[in-house]
Amino acid sequence: MDGDSTTTLPVWPAPEGGRLSAQMLEDYQRTGVLVLEDFVAPAACDALRRRAAELVDGFDPGSAQSVFSTTEQTQHDDRYFIESGDKIRYFFERDAWNDNGELQAPTIDCLNKIGHAMHDLDPEFDAFSRTPELRELVNGLGIRDPGIIQSMYIFKPPRIGGEVVCHQDSTYLYTEPESCIGFWFALEDATLQNGCMYFIPGVHHEPLRERNRRNAEGTRTQNETLDPAPLPEHLKVPAPVPKGSLVVFSGRTPHLSGPNLSERSRHAYTVHVIDRSCHYPADNWLQRGPDLPLRGFDHRVNRP
Repeated sequence: MDGDSTTTLPVWPAPEGGRLSAQMLEDYQRTGVLVLEDFVAPAACDALRRRAAELVDGFDPGSAQSVFSTTEQTQHDDRYFIESGDKIRYFFERDAWNDNGELQAPTIDCLNKIGHAMHDLDPEFDAFSRTPELRELVNGLGIRDPGIIQSMYIFKPPRIGGEVVCHQDSTYLYTEPESCIGFWFALEDATLQNGCMYFIPGVHHEPLRERNRRNAEGTRTQNETLDPAPLPEHLKVPAPVPKGSLVVFSGRTPHLSGPNLSERSRHAYTVHVIDRSCHYPADNWLQRGPDLPLRGFDHRVNRP
C-alpha cells in the first residue's frame, strides 16, 4: 500500500476475483479512492480500444458537432448531450477544428468522449463492464442492488485533450441517499504528462457541494449550490497509473485532470454504478427511456 495518511492514495495489486480485503476497504472508506493495478489484462484494454475505434469509424463527424467541456457543466443546454443517457453519442474537444472549420486531426484524435450507454447498447462494452470481478468488487463496496447508470469512453487526445475541472460525480448522478461510485479503467498509461487524474482524498466525508438539475422541459441543466465551501484543490494528489489499472472513487470524492499537451493519448473507460434501492430523481440530467431500463451485473443483452 502507498502510505497511510489522507494525503496519499492507496495503491494495491488487483484482488483475486475482485474480492476486497479488509485493509483495502478501510483504505477506500478513509480516502474515497482506491487504485487497483493490473485489474484488466492488457489484451482486454487493447480490444476495447479497437472497438471504440470501430465505433468512431462508423460515426459521421458532420452529423453532430457537440463539444463537451467541463468548464460549461454548471449550465448546459445542448440537447444532443442532455438526451444521451440511453444512447451512444460522440462529443468533440473544444479545439478540434482549425480556423477553416476543418478537423485538425483524424476524428478519433479530435473527440473528447463517447457516452453514455455503451455498456447497454454495444456487446463488447457490455462484456467489459459486467465481468464477475467487477461485480464482486461492487458487492464488496456495499452496493445492495447495483445498476450501471452510465459509461464513458474518454479519449484525452494528444495536444488538444481538455482539462477536467474539479468536481464531484454525485453532483450529476445524484441519489437519495447518495450511492454513486465511479470505476475508471486506464486503457493506456496515464501520466503526469498526458493528463492523469488528480483526487482530493478524504473530502468525501464532507458535504456534497453542488447538485445538477434538469429543467421540467428537459432542455437545460444547471448546478445548484448545496454547500458554498470551496473544494480544497491545493490538497489534490496525482494518480498516474499504468495501463490495466482500475481507479475506484466515491461519488463525493473531488477529482480533476489537466489538459493533455503531450504527443500521447490517454484513453480511459469509466462506468458509474448506483444503488437501485435508492431514489434516482427525475430531474437528474441523465435519464433513460422505458426501452432501456437500468441494469446491474445480471445477464447480458445481445444487441446488434
